[in-house]
Amino acid sequence: MKKWAMLLCSLCIFPGLVLAATDYKEKIHYERVLPVQPTSTDEKVEVVEMFWYGCPHCNNLEPHVERWLKKKPANAEFVRIPAIFRPDWGLHARAYYTAEILGVLDKTHLAMFEAIHKQKRKLATDKEIQALFAEHGVDEKDFKRVFRSFAVEAKVRRAKDMSQRYGIKGVPALIVNGKYRTSSQLAGGNPNIFRVVNFLVNKETKGE
Repeated sequence: MKKWAMLLCSLCIFPGLVLAATDYKEKIHYERVLPVQPTSTDEKVEVVEMFWYGCPHCNNLEPHVERWLKKKPANAEFVRIPAIFRPDWGLHARAYYTAEILGVLDKTHLAMFEAIHKQKRKLATDKEIQALFAEHGVDEKDFKRVFRSFAVEAKVRRAKDMSQRYGIKGVPALIVNGKYRTSSQLAGGNPNIFRVVNFLVNKETKGE
């Protein structure tokens, strides 16, 4: 991976100390999103993961995401948005939204990470991504029908817009209720990031 691409990932992943929830401080462990951004739900506290399939730190965070999803707060609504800072990130965003529309994210999401980071496949063209989808049972005609569709194009445009609106400087990043952002770097490492997220979800639940 080129050095400029790596710089857009959260570069410093420190183990850090496990802090009590009351010790999490604004401007240290999390930051405000200004202005506050709209969320996908009014019923729950939205938690957005901004990621890029090509980012090794996003790949390392995924096991923590999966563990958190199994025991996340009942009033938290989880949403993934593929960040887009460069054209090749947009191609991977198309892969994510194509899988979402085709209903195969459970088959392709982790497979994309594994293909890039373990199998060392570039997945840098439509054809390469289509081949991976085919390995997971997606018909070529269905893939081509959706991958460059208006529906995917609209989602990609929104993902690119939100990458700017949230004020993130790299990935992975977590956005809570359109108001707060945190990262492994801010939180003090992957083991801490969802402790900060839970703290912010509780803060929003209480209306603080």
